[in-house]
Amino acid sequence: MPEHVHVLLWPTEDPYSISAILKSVKQPVARATIRYLRERAPNWLRNLEVVRAGKIEHRFWLEGGGYDRNIFDEHVAWTCVEYIHANPVRRGLVEHPTDWPWSSASWYAGMDGVELEMDACPGWPSLARGGRRMCRE
Repeated sequence: MPEHVHVLLWPTEDPYSISAILKSVKQPVARATIRYLRERAPNWLRNLEVVRAGKIEHRFWLEGGGYDRNIFDEHVAWTCVEYIHANPVRRGLVEHPTDWPWSSASWYAGMDGVELEMDACPGWPSLARGGRRMCRE
């Protein structure tokens, strides 16, 4: 989506720290984005300004954890995947979920030449590439 992302994670090591995983994803993206804006669109940085302890900082991500939850059921996982894939369609950005290049919908549909490769989910075989033809169109 132009202004937000959805991420469905399957930690592969036990024990794991969701906060460490989120930090490893969010921190480099925020730093690269702010660096890009400083170099190419410095006036746009004002949109990211927040004052903390009397100092101006740039915040790329919203405060808080977003809508985090644990999923223990394969059906619920598929419901989340389908919701994520349908998001650009609901917003009128594309006609079909597989048309959105930054979505995993094409990968799950078994299409070639996808932008976003996924890892299979151990224990849930239907969440493998082409394992379930979902992408409701």
